[in-house]
Amino acid sequence: MIPLGDDTPTMRTPWMTYLLIGVNVAVWVAVQGAGFDGQTLARTVCNLGMVPGELTHMAPLGTSVPLGPGLVCAVDNDPINILTPLISMFLHGGWMHLLGNMLYLAVFGRNVEDSMGHARFLAFYLICGLVAAATHIAFNATSPVPTVGASGAISGVLGAFLVLYPRTTVRMFVFIFVIRIRAWLVLVYWFALQALGGLSELNQINPSVSGGTAVWAHVGGFLAGVALARLFVNPELHGARISGGSGYPDSYA
Repeated sequence: MIPLGDDTPTMRTPWMTYLLIGVNVAVWVAVQGAGFDGQTLARTVCNLGMVPGELTHMAPLGTSVPLGPGLVCAVDNDPINILTPLISMFLHGGWMHLLGNMLYLAVFGRNVEDSMGHARFLAFYLICGLVAAATHIAFNATSPVPTVGASGAISGVLGAFLVLYPRTTVRMFVFIFVIRIRAWLVLVYWFALQALGGLSELNQINPSVSGGTAVWAHVGGFLAGVALARLFVNPELHGARISGGSGYPDSYA
């Protein structure tokens, strides 16, 4: 299912959502070379991506994992490693990775920002991203695999959307159809998939080197969004939404 939009209007232009999308795209193009040079992409993922085993010092120095034909990433003790939980939020592994994340941020971020305000939304986004990173580290403490992507922070936005706009109708592209579904059904289904994926990882013989999606980061980010949504809502902005007319009374259940 691909989200296309929702039926709840905003009262203010979501500048911070647009800025975050712009920064992610700019980093992808200017820093990661838009993925056109495999060595540049691998170097940014390896050197700037978050490696749990580097942060916990539980992965032996020099341990390497393949990133592509003839390309490996080795565990090191570079001082920049401590900043990778933040830096990695703005890196991506491919065009589809970037576009998928930015689509979810564009669809679900604007209304969350509308109730929080620009500055609070940015703080909320970054905190959820860091909680997501910490959750991933907790479940993959020895992993030498670098992790990149905005999906942990965006998962927090999804969690906040569930709290703030559960009855909003979301337009979803399913196969060849566009259907309207209540937001809570979409988001609970999405979270269930992440949680089940995380549980399946726990049953692996060596989950620290498993590839694919960092589902525990998604779980942690989403739960952080649920827990922090009401704390970050701006009462004045939310009050304006409630009194703004059609669509707004459903926004805070």
